[in-house]
Amino acid sequence: MPDFAPGVLSDRQIKQLVASEVIQSPAPLEPGQYQPNSIDLRLGTVAYRVRCSFLPQDSTVQERLQSLEMYSFSLEFDGAVLERGQTYLIPLQEHLELPSAIRAKANPKSSTGRLDVFTRMLSDHSHRFEEVAAGYSGPLFLEVFPRTFPIKVQAGQSLNQLRFFNGDSELSDVELSAQLDARPLLYTDDGEALSVTDHHVENGLYMGIDLLGNGNGIIGYRAQRHSEVIDLAGIGRYEMRDFWEPVEAPGERPLILEPEEFYLFASAQRVAVPPELSAEMVPYDTASGELRTHYAGFFDSGFGWAQPRGARVVLEVRSHDVPFQVTHGQRFFRLNFQRNSEIPESLYGGTGSHYQSQGLALSKHFRV
Repeated sequence: MPDFAPGVLSDRQIKQLVASEVIQSPAPLEPGQYQPNSIDLRLGTVAYRVRCSFLPQDSTVQERLQSLEMYSFSLEFDGAVLERGQTYLIPLQEHLELPSAIRAKANPKSSTGRLDVFTRMLSDHSHRFEEVAAGYSGPLFLEVFPRTFPIKVQAGQSLNQLRFFNGDSELSDVELSAQLDARPLLYTDDGEALSVTDHHVENGLYMGIDLLGNGNGIIGYRAQRHSEVIDLAGIGRYEMRDFWEPVEAPGERPLILEPEEFYLFASAQRVAVPPELSAEMVPYDTASGELRTHYAGFFDSGFGWAQPRGARVVLEVRSHDVPFQVTHGQRFFRLNFQRNSEIPESLYGGTGSHYQSQGLALSKHFRV
């Protein structure tokens, strides 16, 4: 087993984990699964419709599944449709044999979150979603809950990704402030660096929501309910207007979000993640409002690093229970930055991402 420096593991180091059989799979891993700081996980061949979500706690996932399974069906060949508002559990193809120093954490892929598909990874004997303890040996499972659109999935497709950590990786506020003193991380639309006084650091770097738009009058999208099925293999297949309603800029007025509606917005600032760092968007503080501001949270090294500097963060937003008012630039979410164990071989955007240098962007399934 290689000896890694502390931090988030790179694509090269993840390949070493595969070569060392820390990451195992009955089907060989494909080159497209490797991201700068993570690996895409693939759906297995069978899905289970379950009565409810659960955590295995002191049991294995399979043991808990026996009492919660309603029926199972195959994801092979032409795949299957997952209905909106239903909970599914899908064993993943990848299996872990983590050494005692390596832990892991999962997040949905960007396209998954932008389709309002709620996913959470489970591992045996765990009391937390998405997190895999150091030294874990066992299978991985994905809970899938399509909230707005029914989706068609097939074995081998990826809905989530896994990041690996060796020791402590997260920058403290003091360390993040030192980074900001050395160079900016936030930029304007024109690629001009924002001054250090424009950065708010408090348990991470805070960013705001854009309600002005880029001149076309559109600042977001609201999902339509009762649409047709979205085939996850259908890249660029669907018309935006059949699934989304544009949200127009409110001008000088605030915007009121309707409860339990799903929106896509963009950040007011652009962010650039340096090659030696990676980042994660963390859940909105409910003390600041009953909102969910994202599903997909990983930002790989090099995100927004191309010229002109910076890419907007797309926000997947749902207001819970009550209408919620937002104003332009309102602090809406924060990024935690993490040091890398080493600089990745391939930076974000060099992997063929659909979202490098993005503005307000729907998932890759919709025609531009």
